[in-house]
Amino acid sequence: MKKYIILIIAFLFSALCLNVFGQTKQFPFEVLKTGNGDQSIIFIPGFASSGDVWNETKAAFEKDFTCYTLTMAGFAGRKAQPNASFENWKNGIANYIKENNIEKPILIGHSMGGGLALAIAADYPDLISKIVVVDALPCLAALSDPAFKSKENNDCSATVNQMTGMTNDQFYDMQKKTMPRLLADASKLDMVVDWSVKSDRTTFGQMYCDFFNVDLREKIAQIKCPSLILLESYFINLKPAIEGQYKNLKTANFQYATNGLHFIMYDDTAWYMGQLNNFIKA
Repeated sequence: MKKYIILIIAFLFSALCLNVFGQTKQFPFEVLKTGNGDQSIIFIPGFASSGDVWNETKAAFEKDFTCYTLTMAGFAGRKAQPNASFENWKNGIANYIKENNIEKPILIGHSMGGGLALAIAADYPDLISKIVVVDALPCLAALSDPAFKSKENNDCSATVNQMTGMTNDQFYDMQKKTMPRLLADASKLDMVVDWSVKSDRTTFGQMYCDFFNVDLREKIAQIKCPSLILLESYFINLKPAIEGQYKNLKTANFQYATNGLHFIMYDDTAWYMGQLNNFIKA
């Protein structure tokens, strides 16, 4: 009898181990899967944003597409993970696509998420069918410094220390002052500020610094798929510099919003949805 009890315990322990360790490996984001369709769309939010930033967008596509909405680890209240970096997040998304057999998805990314979409399409050109980049550049730092050179071993400790050294009130005040420069729709301001405030400070500092060091200007030459580049209205004034950064992306279709700021999905919704519909359903 004792022998059978030991065998049962061993079996249960093995089952527990399989359940815990046999699960899909941990990715640097949470995923919400909705909708139904043969074609898939993966939504990648911007810096310190929740996947909820795509709620209105994905509602328009869930009938015809399977939607995967990401929220990156450490952002908007999600549990942080060690070794946050643009490179690790890029590879994490690509590995998720491969391991879940998502056939040629469309990537839609806002801000830093747009940068990730560009990087994935460049490094994994046969994995993606189309990309939509919502107000992102191949090299953000080069907009103010055209001679910018990415650092090979970028030390982000000073930025992390600055962010983690702030009190909650100081950090909140910083975000409250910053966000109106990025979002014109006042009804959304508190929500977007809240996402930042709920973000892990170490991840916030690390990714802010790391993303500012990213330079994809040469790499995007490897992108094969159709690419819709949606840019905020002010960028029409910087068109030569903007499109100069994208000169190696031969599949680019540039469109400039008519109103609002960085959060185009909120500030110029009708125009934005029209652009997406024309491009995705073409």
